[in-house]
Amino acid sequence: MDTLRKALIVGALLGAGAGVGSALFVLVTPGEQRKQEMLKEMPEQDPRRRDEAARTKELVLATLQEAAATQDNVAWRKNWTVGSGGRSA
Repeated sequence: MDTLRKALIVGALLGAGAGVGSALFVLVTPGEQRKQEMLKEMPEQDPRRRDEAARTKELVLATLQEAAATQDNVAWRKNWTVGSGGRSA
């Protein structure tokens, strides 16, 4: 009987803890309107930021393609904007 009582108490405590955790999660989670506001404030929504990110990705891809095509160690290059052929980015 004592074991059953302990099991019921442990089950009740676990259930109460899960209930409190769920309630806190619901209270902390932003509503739909706040989510939309947060999405509008994200830097990725700015067209200039998107263009800058796209340009950075292009430069990284070009550097990786050049590194794959040459035997030079491009990581030790002093000027990253100038390739081995003297072309500038």
